Amino acid sequence: MNQILVTKKLYITPELKKKKKVYKFEFFLSVFLVVVLVSAYIYAEYDRNKSEQVSQEIMANLDIPEEDVTIAKNNVLVVVLDEEQQEEPKTNLQQLQQQTATQKTAAGYQYSTIATINIPKISVSYPIIDGPTDSSEETEDLLKISPTKFWGPDPNEVGNFCIVGHNYRNNRFFSKVPTLIEGDTIEITDLSSGKTIPYKVYTKYEVDPSDVSCTSQLTNGRREITLITCTDDSKYRVVVKARQVK
Repeated sequence: MNQILVTKKLYITPELKKKKKVYKFEFFLSVFLVVVLVSAYIYAEYDRNKSEQVSQEIMANLDIPEEDVTIAKNNVLVVVLDEEQQEEPKTNLQQLQQQTATQKTAAGYQYSTIATINIPKISVSYPIIDGPTDSSEETEDLLKISPTKFWGPDPNEVGNFCIVGHNYRNNRFFSKVPTLIEGDTIEITDLSSGKTIPYKVYTKYEVDPSDVSCTSQLTNGRREITLITCTDDSKYRVVVKARQVK
């Protein structure tokens, strides 16, 4: 008995060819976009690590001897002496001035190191840098290197010393500053004198990026500091304010 095998023929129409090309294009476009996004992420992490390295190199180069540091508490200077010293130590101001000499960023903006910030609770220890113009472009470039002076008097002077730092949502720069609570200690060392003053956090809140009321200098004659960084979603600014320990 003869059997007739009938197979269904698939006709490749122009419309089907067109769809096939579109699918192929979309596939390669998706692969390309994934590669670009991964590359951008890797580069961003490299850039952040490089910035962190520059900041830590600045800290390492400061190398301020502990016996030369004075700690101000209760408006009284307590001089920390080496056990073998018999007289008041002399802070090496010339050495500090050499260590904090003006430098330049990769983009050509000048800056100098004016202080250091230490927050024991969150293991933060960075130089505080400042530029001569305080322009938004200059500040944005300096922030890639280290926390930067945003507004106010010189470090540890009467008034509100405002410091801004990036939140990279990791352990770098001011990423952990939003976790600070009332009573936490922040130490600022003024590199022009080597004097360290401890401050206690008294409030923390979020504001719109356009709100700069936290930079007010109305402190009733007290020394205060204000730390400013972004929320994790970058929609708002986290403000942490602290006063000199008394």
